[in-house]
Parts: sequence; structure tokens; C-alpha cells
Amino acid sequence: MENGAVYGPTTEEDPGPARGARSGLAAYFSLGRLPMRRLALKALQLLLSLLAFICEEVVSQCTLCGGLYFFEFVSCSAFLLSLLILIVYCTPVYDQVDTPKVKQSDFYLTAGTGFVFLLASIIFVSTHDRTKAEIAATNNSAGVQSLAWFYLPVHRSAVYEAHM
Repeated sequence: MENGAVYGPTTEEDPGPARGARSGLAAYFSLGRLPMRRLALKALQLLLSLLAFICEEVVSQCTLCGGLYFFEFVSCSAFLLSLLILIVYCTPVYDQVDTPKVKQSDFYLTAGTGFVFLLASIIFVSTHDRTKAEIAATNNSAGVQSLAWFYLPVHRSAVYEAHM
């Protein structure tokens, strides 16, 4: 025991990526791929689309429900697509996929989400019964749309940089 043989089999020189200060799921999750401004915009987009979906789900009755159902589909899809892109950016999946294609997909998904949210909001506003929950849902969708249009110029430059 005096020569340190007791500690030899249980001690590792290099613990590897899955052990140490960042172990488990935290070892595979990184926020460093997105600049802080884009990360904040993506998180805000995610939060506002979730909030629009929740506000829409609170609506208990409607006269013309087609606009409500379309808005429900769009807000849920926007939330899930935003979450998917954020997961791709923050996990090792980003390293497995071609970087320009991820950025280009993010750009087109954000533009498409903003456009379809605008369309769904117009339809929903023209058919809703003017309850507080419906007004809150349309206001949140306006936030997602404006965020998408604000995000696109910031993101478009990143897409062009990736192709060069």
C-alpha cells in the first residue's frame, strides 16, 4: 500500500467527455454555437410561439372555429419547429449535419413560420369572438411575427457567410 498500488486500478488520468464537471446530458448540450443575440432571439421565438399556443388553448368556445383551429395548428407547429432548430444548434447533431444547410433551414423555417403566422393571425382575427384569451393569442402571434421579421436580416447574413 505504500507504493500507491491501491489507487492504481480506480484512478483514471483522462476521465473523457462523459465524466467530470459536465457529465450526463450536460456534456452533450452546448450554447456556444449561436451568438448570444441569435440565441436570445431563438429563445424568445420559442417562448412567444408557446405562449400563443397556450393562449389559444384557453379559448373555451367559438362561433366560427376554423380560424381558431388553423391558428392552433400554426402556433403548435411554430413551437415544435423552433424547438427542433434550437435542439439541432445546441447538441452534437449540429456537427453531423452540413453547417450551411442547418443555417439555411433555420432561415427558411423562420421566414415560413412568420408568413404562415401572419396568415393564421389574419384568419383568426377575422373569425374570433373578441374574448380576452383570443386577443392575447393574436397579440402573442404578432410578437412571433415581428420577431421573425426582425430575426431574418440578422440570420440572412449568417447564411451568406456560411456559403462563402
